[in-house]
Amino acid sequence: MRVAGRELGRDLLINNDAPKHGQVFSNPHLAQTFQELGQHGKVGFYEGRVAKLIVDVIIRNGGVMSLDDLRNHDSEEIKPIHTDYRGVRLWEVPPNGQGMAALMALNILENFPIKEMGHNSASYLHVLAEALKLSLADTVHYCADPDHVKVPLESLLSKDYSLQLSHTIQMDRASVMAERDVPAGSDTVYFTVVDGQGNACSFINSNYMGFGTGLVPQSCGFSLQNRGAHFSLERSHGNCVGPGKRPYHTIIPALLTDPASGRLLCSLGVMGAFMQPQGHVQVLLNMLEFGMNPQEALDAPRMYVKHDKAAQQWCVNLEVGVDQGVAEDLEKRSHVVCWPISGHDRSQFGRGQVISVGDWWNLSTQEAEPNVRVLWAGSDPRADGCAQGY
Repeated sequence: MRVAGRELGRDLLINNDAPKHGQVFSNPHLAQTFQELGQHGKVGFYEGRVAKLIVDVIIRNGGVMSLDDLRNHDSEEIKPIHTDYRGVRLWEVPPNGQGMAALMALNILENFPIKEMGHNSASYLHVLAEALKLSLADTVHYCADPDHVKVPLESLLSKDYSLQLSHTIQMDRASVMAERDVPAGSDTVYFTVVDGQGNACSFINSNYMGFGTGLVPQSCGFSLQNRGAHFSLERSHGNCVGPGKRPYHTIIPALLTDPASGRLLCSLGVMGAFMQPQGHVQVLLNMLEFGMNPQEALDAPRMYVKHDKAAQQWCVNLEVGVDQGVAEDLEKRSHVVCWPISGHDRSQFGRGQVISVGDWWNLSTQEAEPNVRVLWAGSDPRADGCAQGY
């Protein structure tokens, strides 16, 4: 726990030490919080005891929050954004979420013969890296709270704009482009469920950066998230911190449907902060372009495009399993390559879960049968999840 939360962070420890493997950890304070939430609903959390303790720990550590801030908080139903790619429709979370990055990347990649390039070939990874760089740069620049700034989604997600961007990609050389600061960090939890009636839940949650702020409200049993870290301090930026404003948010659950019928095809998510839209794109391309089933699509080695702020350059991180010759070819195209990344460091490539309805991804099947009710599930080997049927 961070210094600011040490005093109260003991609530999450066992005899002042972090729980060890095999130890049983109990959290009666969290149980009480859940009980109050169950009995009183929203009021049991955003008003009363819990709310007062949240505000108290924030104020005592130099933060800015009032009871009115919590009392006036409300959730809203949002309209997801989408794009069509190779006969399927991908639905993502709109701004202030970064789902637009995945949609923009797919729009750009639609202009290239991805399947013919071959999975994880140098040409494929080069085009993928360039498309991700372009989409992420625009996302970081424009993504903000739409209640406070206008986000030009219609223009950014248009096929004409993506075609223009695709023309800037050179096959023999990586682009040199300035980045406008990108979020980092991870520590996210994702799960997905599809029931017997075909209803799906794609759910993601994150305190951000492990224990979030490291602040633990007294006798509440949880730490406070620090998603405000994704605000910009540039006054001219749409994502500049401000009262009543939501920051750039990385967590983006997704769904895939049939554009014509609206039938659910897939529920998916990839944890990993800035890697999330990159993971969505790679897992979906594995299925759509290369015919992998959900588990194969998650198992396949990935690439992570990252901007090194200190060196002011983009880096292409390649997971172990990508051929050495591919890494060397990318370097010849002027990419800064880090390869092979293995062990615990593979966590930077995200951790995903997928449930597919039917085998629409199977390239040997001429046409998916809409009445087939077979669920295919996959769970990422880079994490501790699992796929279960019940």
